[in-house]
Amino acid sequence: MRGNATVRCVSESRTTSYSRVSLGIIASGTEANLLGNVHGGDIMKLADTTAGAVAYRHSGGPAVTAAMDEMTFLEPVHVGDIITTYAQVNWAGTSSMEIGVRVEAQPWGDAADAPLHVASAYFVFVAIDEDGRSRRVPPLQTETDSDVRRQREAEIRRAHRLARKTEIDRGREE
Repeated sequence: MRGNATVRCVSESRTTSYSRVSLGIIASGTEANLLGNVHGGDIMKLADTTAGAVAYRHSGGPAVTAAMDEMTFLEPVHVGDIITTYAQVNWAGTSSMEIGVRVEAQPWGDAADAPLHVASAYFVFVAIDEDGRSRRVPPLQTETDSDVRRQREAEIRRAHRLARKTEIDRGREE
């Protein structure tokens, strides 16, 4: 199915575990700033790539990044760290999905060190058809109390995004 953008039926709901993805890399010197820390933009790109894989899986076809609602950096990531991203759909609407991404880092040579939670992000993806127009996505079926909490928080973030857009648009009309 590689390279095939065929859109599957979207009437059946999909569970949160159906499209969950983790992706890992080893941070190299090409991603580092002068302090030896990985650039935040490189971490953002990795998070977006992971979220994109989740969006494709959940929607059954192509999806594009519409917004990054929030990205929080908690700890620096160093050259040589093993960076792992974990992502899942938190909320699904008609054609859009919120995908949460957790980023962890662990020193290369010491498996005894627990991975550190270094960043979190929330992306909004829109599923598109072959003409680049939005298309329907399957409803999301939560499986755990944590999934229910994530869905509730995603609905709050969505309401804030829509309210902010309305206020900004209103201000531009004046």
